[in-house]
Amino acid sequence: MNALTIVHNTIKQYVHEGSVCIDATAGRGYDTAFLCELVGNNGKVFAFDIQEEAINSTKELLSNNELNAYLILDSHANMDKYVADDSVDCIVFNLGYLPKGNHDIYTHFDSTRIAIEKGLKLLKSGGLMCVSVYYGGDSGYEEKDALIPWLKTLDDNKYQVLVTYFHNWKKDPPIPIFIIKN
Repeated sequence: MNALTIVHNTIKQYVHEGSVCIDATAGRGYDTAFLCELVGNNGKVFAFDIQEEAINSTKELLSNNELNAYLILDSHANMDKYVADDSVDCIVFNLGYLPKGNHDIYTHFDSTRIAIEKGLKLLKSGGLMCVSVYYGGDSGYEEKDALIPWLKTLDDNKYQVLVTYFHNWKKDPPIPIFIIKN
């Protein structure tokens, strides 16, 4: 069992043929491809990243697997410019840096908070947001330390927040977070 398995198994409960999804941090494209497979030909996937390397990597993966998504070279903090409120079934974030990429470029709480707030408006009632926090090594501690307490401030009449810890794992295990819009 790992964070990816937990996140993907949860997403499968919310995303189906025809769903609309956002991969807020396209990275190498694995979540984008996963979402594309779930939504099928009748759904839509929007994938954001600020790094051209990530968009190109995602584009290649999708092409090799005959999958399609809207790839957007822009910050996830601007996702509301591309997608309408109350129209999205699932939004996925992987916080940290691009795998096998430049470790000097990584997500920061300020833009992540804005993206989460905007994403919550984009979610349909009953929609799911998954935020996986990768914080070990040379980045991410500040983001994690700001994000976890901030999530407690979300209105519990509108959102359910589940923070999952691998409590006995060493070496900064990822933290899968699930936010469900009531």
